[in-house]
Amino acid sequence: MKSVIITAPDTIEVREVDTPEAGPGDVLVRIRACGVCGTDVFYHHLGGLPHVAGRMTIGHEPAGEVVGVGEKVADAAVGDHVVINPMAAADGIIGNGGAQGALSEYLLLREAVAGTHFRVIPSEIPWEVAALNEPMAVALHGVNRSGAGEGSNVVVFGAGPIGLGAAIAFKAKGAAHVVVVDLVRNRLEKALRVGADAVIDSSSEDVVERLRELHGTVPGQFGLDDRPGTDVYLDATGVKPVIDTIMRAVKNRAVVTVVGVHKQPVELDFQTLLAAEPDIRLAMGYPTEIFEVTDALIAHWDKYQHIVSDVIPFSDVQQALRLAGTPGATDKVVVTFA
Repeated sequence: MKSVIITAPDTIEVREVDTPEAGPGDVLVRIRACGVCGTDVFYHHLGGLPHVAGRMTIGHEPAGEVVGVGEKVADAAVGDHVVINPMAAADGIIGNGGAQGALSEYLLLREAVAGTHFRVIPSEIPWEVAALNEPMAVALHGVNRSGAGEGSNVVVFGAGPIGLGAAIAFKAKGAAHVVVVDLVRNRLEKALRVGADAVIDSSSEDVVERLRELHGTVPGQFGLDDRPGTDVYLDATGVKPVIDTIMRAVKNRAVVTVVGVHKQPVELDFQTLLAAEPDIRLAMGYPTEIFEVTDALIAHWDKYQHIVSDVIPFSDVQQALRLAGTPGATDKVVVTFA
């Protein structure tokens, strides 16, 4: 089979390697689609993680078709369409330093258990949408960490895949009003298509003033100015200006959840924040959400499909990585396999 391997910084090779075979407790999956994540781009540029430098397999957002099932495996059959938990693999995290990567034609799930390693999905879900299961679990974890529920006023900063997935999840949780902020027009249009109640173009609008208009105002505490009535702020960007904007706006005991990866330290003025008493939470990965989000993906795949911007065949995987690694060139790249 063919498998993508990082051999040096900014260098990948598509190599022929042995196709794995399913043992008694295993499930063999033919990969049909795999999303390209920012971490794939990072590993590509880095040359791989240190312990697998020069030989690192990548890809951790897979969906595929079962082609082999060991006799000890329950709840799986040849022909099933499945999404996969890359964190649960017995031979290391898929595409993140483990023995296998999902930018390969086949993936072996060792000692596979339904609901832990894989979940069967309906065959009508398009492969490129099914491949969103893993990043949408990241988005759902951020939403869960925020505690938002019925009646919450929410703002999501960043209309990339995680931000859009969070907007869908917030609405599913019963949020009363969800605003998405970005500075790219087509991303804001996507946010409206997936169900956001309003959008703010931060390149031309005052975000705090618009939030006051959309969510009303509440009195500031201890001499602070009146604040927007926003209950939950979610940062899906990982850039400092967003945090600065949130801290200017946050009302008393609002929740700030950070799911975006900040590559530089961010300074916070705790003296000013003390009066507002915000609850600052961080969210990483998907401790329980990897298959919780699958129900939403199945029920609302028509919304999630808007998140995919580029579908590129595996034969052009080099181009897929270049595109995903070019700032501003795309939103969500998914590689598909014939």
